Amino acid sequence: MRTVELLCSPGLEEAVRAAWVRLAAAGLPSLARNVHPTNRPHLTLASVDEFPPGAEQRLADLCDAALPLPVRLDRIEVLDGSAPLVWLLRPGPQLLALHAAVWDVLADAPGRRPWHLPGRWIPHLSLALRFRDADRRRARAVAGLDRPAGEFVTARSYDSETRTISELVPACPRPGG
Repeated sequence: MRTVELLCSPGLEEAVRAAWVRLAAAGLPSLARNVHPTNRPHLTLASVDEFPPGAEQRLADLCDAALPLPVRLDRIEVLDGSAPLVWLLRPGPQLLALHAAVWDVLADAPGRRPWHLPGRWIPHLSLALRFRDADRRRARAVAGLDRPAGEFVTARSYDSETRTISELVPACPRPGG
């Protein structure tokens, strides 16, 4: 499987990682326990079995033109009742346009994951992969102390077969920097 993911600005990544740590310290499931070197807060735009020929460069070009993208986190939810604990995003028009453009590039990709398709996609940053809905109120109190804002500043692709990432877009320089 290959993904298209956006990574957070340092301040936003720090806020999400702090929520991971608070959840773990409270004895709740948390991605803080995932020590794989690719484990970072990220927004998945698409997931497919493999990229069609030429798609990786087209995706890189799209992301490069769109980044950095502003983002504000919203409420914490459990998807599907007993699944990932996530911090929902308030998607702006630029993010929605990028998401649609990514799927235009991947229209012929084999194994398109339906939960990332336009119309079904719920933009979020994951906090824990297996979570009981019954613990949602406690998780909100522990993890969701505020609703941080930041930017998505870089893009990558994860390859589940090799458990490696490839950089689609390097981190964007800050304005004036």
